[in-house]
Amino acid sequence: MNYSTTEIWLIILIMGAGTFLIRFSFLGALGRRELPAWVLRVLRYTPVAVIPGLVAPLVLWPAATGGEPDIARLAAAFATLLIGVWKKNLLLAIFGGAAVLYLVSIVT
Repeated sequence: MNYSTTEIWLIILIMGAGTFLIRFSFLGALGRRELPAWVLRVLRYTPVAVIPGLVAPLVLWPAATGGEPDIARLAAAFATLLIGVWKKNLLLAIFGGAAVLYLVSIVT
């Protein structure tokens, strides 16, 4: 479809307002109130749920290989997981996974 400049700006403004209202509905309306303990408990798991959802497609269907999984990315993801569970250190896990990705990609 071909959109005019006015239509594109209208779409941008509507999406920006929608994004603002969605965030404000939670942060603005509840920002100064104490949340119940069960809500705080559930919110702690948000990063644990979101990060694998962002990373999994990059490991399983990487654009660099045309959507085909490769051994280097799978090994790096496995190493990152193992180091993270073993050492409980995020930066060490990230750098360890990056090192494994680099080393395995050189070898293969």
